[in-house]
Amino acid sequence: MKEYDVVVIGAGDVGLGIVFSALSDNRSVALVEKENVGGTCVNVGCVPSKTLIFAADRVMEIREAEKLGIKADIREVDFVSVMKRMREAVDFGRNSIKEALESSGNLDFYHSEGRFVDDYTLETGGTRIRGQKIFIASGTRPFVPPVRGLAELRYLTNESLLKLEKKPESIIIVGGGYIGVEYAHFFEAMGSKVAVVERGPAVVFHEEPEISELLAKKMRERMEVFTDTEVVEVRGEKGGYTVIVRSDERRTEELRGEEILVAVGRRSNADLLDVGKTGVQTDKANFIKVNDYLETDRENIWALGDAIGRQMFTHVGDREAEVAWYNATNGEKVKMDFTNVPHAVFTHPQIASVGLTEAAARREYTVLVGKAKYSDTVKGTAMVEKDGFAKAVVERETGRILGFHIIGPHAPILIQEVVNAMAHENDISYITGCMHIFPALSDLITETLGNVE
Repeated sequence: MKEYDVVVIGAGDVGLGIVFSALSDNRSVALVEKENVGGTCVNVGCVPSKTLIFAADRVMEIREAEKLGIKADIREVDFVSVMKRMREAVDFGRNSIKEALESSGNLDFYHSEGRFVDDYTLETGGTRIRGQKIFIASGTRPFVPPVRGLAELRYLTNESLLKLEKKPESIIIVGGGYIGVEYAHFFEAMGSKVAVVERGPAVVFHEEPEISELLAKKMRERMEVFTDTEVVEVRGEKGGYTVIVRSDERRTEELRGEEILVAVGRRSNADLLDVGKTGVQTDKANFIKVNDYLETDRENIWALGDAIGRQMFTHVGDREAEVAWYNATNGEKVKMDFTNVPHAVFTHPQIASVGLTEAAARREYTVLVGKAKYSDTVKGTAMVEKDGFAKAVVERETGRILGFHIIGPHAPILIQEVVNAMAHENDISYITGCMHIFPALSDLITETLGNVE
C-alpha cells in the first residue's frame, strides 16, 4: 500500500488542474489514468475537432465569397492532409503535458486502469494506493443507444472518426446535438454527402428555438436533416450501411451511407471505477453525485468535470478544479456557480449562448427581449451577412442581462463582453455605456441591447 496526500483519477484538463495545484502546495500526488494524458479535450474533443472544423470554415468562406463579388474555386480538399494536421495538434498537446508531468517531482503517475477496492483505496497496475484526499475526474465515454443491429457493426464515434484515413463518400450522423452538427459541417465541407438524424424536434434543441431553426435551415442547404425521426435499425451492407428511420408521422425510410457516426450523448465512467466501494453515490444516469461544493457523499472525496454530468465544457471543468481545490484546502468553502456558463457550437453558422433562454427566463422574471441582425450593423452589411442575429433577454426591473444568444460569424468571440458583464451582475449600461469601435462587428451587441422592449 502506497499512501499519498492527494490521489487524482483522470489526467484530463480538470484532473491536471488539481495535480499541479497540489504539487505547487508541496503535496505528494498520485495520478491515475488508463488512457492518454490530456483527457477528452486534447485527445478526442476540443483540440482535434476544432482543428478539423477550422479547415471546414475555410471551405465555406471560399464557397460564399461570390456574394462579395469574388469568384473562386476549390481545386481539391486533401482529406489526408487535414487529418494529419489534426493528429499533429493532438500529439503536440499530449506531449507537452507528458513533459510537464515528467519534470514534476513528488508525483507518481499510474498509467493503468484504477478501481476502488476499499475506503479511500484504489488498485491500479497491481498496486494499491490510498489518498487522504481523492479527486475523481474520470470523464465520460460515448453513449451508444440500443438500436437494433448497431452493436454488431463497426460504427464511428467522435473518438474513432479521428482515425479515418480516407474521406467517406457519404456519412449518416445519428444525433443532432453539438457533436453531430459540428461534424456534419466538417464532413460536408470535406466533400462527403451527409445526412443527420435527430430524434428530438430540433437540432441543438437546448438553444433558442429561432437559433435551432436557422441552423437547421442553413444545414439543409448543404445536407439532409431529419428531425422528430428515430433510428430503428442499422444493417451492414457491402460498401456501407443501411439505416432505417421512422419519423414522427410513423413513416419509415431507408438511408444509405458509407459510414455511420453515433453522436447521441455521453455516459459517465464512474461505473468503471467501482466508486460505490468507497461510499461515493451516483445518480440514475451513473453520474457522480456532488453538492454545491463539489463534495461527494464521502468526506474528503470530490468529483468534478464531466464525471458529474453538469455543463460538460472544458472551461467549466477548469473552474471546478479551482473550486474543488480551494474547498479541499481552506476552512471556508465556496460554491460552484453553474449559472451564466457560456458555450459555443462551432458549426456553420457559429452559435454562442450564455444564461437563460427567453422561455426559461419568463418562468422566473418579468423580462424585456431585444434582437438585432448582423445586417443592422455597418460591418454586418459589409459582410453580406443576411441571416445571423443576436437576442438578449433582460430583467425588466433591473436591466440585468439574464441571457444572450448569437448565431452568425464570430459568435463565440462576440459574446465574451456579455459574459463579462453577467459575471459581475451588471446591467446593460455596463456595455452600452462604454465606447465600441465603429464600425466593428461588436456593434451587434449594443444594437441588440438597444432594442430591448
